[in-house]
Amino acid sequence: MSKLAKVEAWLEQRLPELLAEYKVPGAAVAVLADDEVIDAAAGVLSKATGVEATVDSVFQVGSITKVWTTTLAMQLVDEQLLDLDKTVRSYLPDFEIGDKAARDQITVRQLMCHLSGFEGDIFTDTGQGDDCVEKYLGVIADVPQLFGPGEMFSYNNAGYCVLGRIVEVLRDKPFDSCVRDHLFTPLKLTHAANGAAEAILYRAAVGHIQPTPDSDPEPAPMWSLVRSNAPAGSMLSMRPRDLVSFARMHLTGGLAADGTRVLSEASVAAMQQRQVELPELAVMGNAWGLGWEIFDYPGGPVIGHDGGTIGQSAFLRVVPGKQVAVAILTNGGNPIALYTEVMGRLLSELADVELPGLPVPDLTQPAVDASRYVGTYSSSVADTVVSQHEDGTIWLERTPKGIFAEMGGSQEKSQLVPWRGDTLIPLEDPRGLHMPHAFVGDDGKGRAAYLHTGRADRRVS
Repeated sequence: MSKLAKVEAWLEQRLPELLAEYKVPGAAVAVLADDEVIDAAAGVLSKATGVEATVDSVFQVGSITKVWTTTLAMQLVDEQLLDLDKTVRSYLPDFEIGDKAARDQITVRQLMCHLSGFEGDIFTDTGQGDDCVEKYLGVIADVPQLFGPGEMFSYNNAGYCVLGRIVEVLRDKPFDSCVRDHLFTPLKLTHAANGAAEAILYRAAVGHIQPTPDSDPEPAPMWSLVRSNAPAGSMLSMRPRDLVSFARMHLTGGLAADGTRVLSEASVAAMQQRQVELPELAVMGNAWGLGWEIFDYPGGPVIGHDGGTIGQSAFLRVVPGKQVAVAILTNGGNPIALYTEVMGRLLSELADVELPGLPVPDLTQPAVDASRYVGTYSSSVADTVVSQHEDGTIWLERTPKGIFAEMGGSQEKSQLVPWRGDTLIPLEDPRGLHMPHAFVGDDGKGRAAYLHTGRADRRVS
């Protein structure tokens, strides 16, 4: 029996067991190896309807969309219509943010690498029209600058909406049409959708949320985030097999399965080159390329991206040296635990790549002086207070605001313990992950300037 056949048999047996163990309502997986694809699915698409998940069911891929948006932009580079090192305002003269000096410096490349430095979690609804991304640029006209362009990495959804708008302007068509005409069509994807109106034509997964970590997942009250954030990952959905077809194109130098040239070899290679190193965050990549996360896994390197929408989580890992790609799409519960077991098994079996273990507390580490960390950090989606009690314990209180508060988010309090250097992790992991909290920079008084969890929240007191 081939390795791929063994993996297929393992998935058929183990996937339903893992869904039950981790309270994941439904999931679908696709694996590319040796230029063959196998897939598997289990569970239900919605606990409200009981419709079974199949390999042809479409799940939201969330921020994996960012790799698609970058690919669309790199096609424009191939056509000599776009220069990554020109400023955003070279292509969008109306681009505005709160800091005018930064506005004039930010380049297209910095959007792709999350280096632009402005506040990035803006999820304002600008309607369902084809002009929603264009209107979104007006929404961010006064967003604050967290740091100078190019100074550091901070994950930025808004930056990708700006990148999507550049694609729209240079193509003279809405973002959805760009995705369909320049990726869905040449890749011959048959189960891929831009938003709910297209997803309803297939067996579409519904996200599930848990009011508390111990409660059972229940169908989310809405299907997706807003259309204005489509280039960042709010709308795109597909079956896993179509997602690995996209990955295959990036493994074959830009060619679709039928030989159609979708992207140049030079652009494929450029997207996989390291552009910026990340703080010690464990669950994210070690570095970022153009669109792609870069993971320094033993046996790698590996490229990929994750996605999270309302109750849906998606994971894509690609091993260029081994021509292997794995996509895991889920709709609730504890997707991190499911991802860890499934992705770990598949990458090991097929690519000799070892998935590093997730962070766990080490209670033997000595207590630390938290004076560098104590303070209040803020972003558009949360305020976070870090304090140290008289007994030496370090505590974090996070209060959601904006769209996350509207979706029912509540204040969370957790004890932080030392992990590595200036990175701390919660003592408890109610949602399946001891999320690393990196304290980076210096405010001039010996204190951290930012609390970094992939996004850099600025110290405000």
